Amino acid sequence: MNEGRRQELLDDLKAQIRARELGMRPAGLLPTLPFGLADVDAALPTGGLALGAVHEVIGGGLDAAFGATATLFIGGVLARTAGPVIWAFSRRDLFAPALANVGVDPDRVIYVEAGDAKTVLLVVEEAVRHVGLAAVVGEIEGAVGLTASRRLQLAAETSGGLGLLLRRPRRLAHDMAVEPTAARTRWRVTPVLSGPALAWSPSTPGLARAQWRLELLRCRGGEPRTFEVEACDETGRLGVPADVADRSAASDATPLRAANG
Repeated sequence: MNEGRRQELLDDLKAQIRARELGMRPAGLLPTLPFGLADVDAALPTGGLALGAVHEVIGGGLDAAFGATATLFIGGVLARTAGPVIWAFSRRDLFAPALANVGVDPDRVIYVEAGDAKTVLLVVEEAVRHVGLAAVVGEIEGAVGLTASRRLQLAAETSGGLGLLLRRPRRLAHDMAVEPTAARTRWRVTPVLSGPALAWSPSTPGLARAQWRLELLRCRGGEPRTFEVEACDETGRLGVPADVADRSAASDATPLRAANG
């Protein structure tokens, strides 16, 4: 067992001990928010996105700097919750009406403009302590740091709240995927070319429902995985691309054919 994996298991054990001390349910029984996709939910130890936790999301590929797909992924998560949301940021480039396209009612979101990333972290830490919020989103530009992420995680565990960090780099060369963090999961969302939408024009890709490469980069108690998914629809739900579903069906059928042969 490598040192990183050993540390993750120790962190998980400490979190479960703390949950018991606070009278909360053990981590394995924490309330969760399923994605509704069997493969994705099966990769998560709690069968979905754990509540009482902080999760990080970063954009990938050409979207790494702006995080537009990561924003929509977070919006999809919010659409499947109920109640008010705090969204803290320091850069004025969020096109808020777009969140309605993934099912987020604008009246649910309270936007908090903070001066810098440090202040955003303070807002998130304070807000995620409050019971009654569906979620707290913080757009963080630059590094977060292990200590700060631990503070956020402990605050979320105490309240049972859901914290979502939209990570954005100050420089494109900054690889946020390798930073140490106490967040329960870390995701990277990258837009990929979707298939043709017109049957009579199969050589014209990119017209079908948008597709993402969804990478689970880090998961406490789980393993990294990569998924091909359709982007969130108007209810915030991800989909399975037709070609992926076909490959999965073929894979499931292969052992049966072999057995019959």
